[in-house]
Amino acid sequence: MQSHVAENPAEVAWISTLYPAQRSYLCVYAHFGLLGRRAIYAHGIYLDDNDFLRLAESRTALAHCPTSNNFLGSGLFAMHRARDPARPVHVALATDLGAGTGFSMLRTMQAASDVAHLQGHPMSPSRAWWLATQGAAAALDLGGEIGTIAPGREADLVVIDLCSTPLIDFRMRYVNDIDEALGVQLALGDDRAIRATYVGGKLAWDRDAPT
Repeated sequence: MQSHVAENPAEVAWISTLYPAQRSYLCVYAHFGLLGRRAIYAHGIYLDDNDFLRLAESRTALAHCPTSNNFLGSGLFAMHRARDPARPVHVALATDLGAGTGFSMLRTMQAASDVAHLQGHPMSPSRAWWLATQGAAAALDLGGEIGTIAPGREADLVVIDLCSTPLIDFRMRYVNDIDEALGVQLALGDDRAIRATYVGGKLAWDRDAPT
């Protein structure tokens, strides 16, 4: 199941008036048996340490929606707190296009990186890509089926053109490692970077196919 939790202060206050016996917004879901594997809640900006512990113990996931949160001014999701190694919560990146600004995961990854930097906990480009792929698969409880190109996984793939525009082509001549190359794609890439997509191992879209 999927829903929202602790997206903005007004919402949190409203929930507390509806369920005054519950300690937190998240506890309302727990009270009704709605935490656990394959439960994923968007936003999670206003959660405390007890909430994060409960999420980790129940294997409930959060969907970080940075473009939506930024557009609405909801607040900054604390990735460093959610992913505390002492009790890491499964986190996926999501667009939440109801208020987000586009479907592009490149833009979503860059926004997540911006939010992390604003809080003094920089996120490496490779970490952002992990959250959009293997991390997202784990959040959906599908880590054994999708999210990586390991043997036995379903071949749902996006092929990225690392030199999709003249500016990116120029910038890529001066990268020093794979992390910097991935960072260039986040900072400068757009839909033109999507070279092809495969679903279940079959070509679904080819940018350069005749129209």
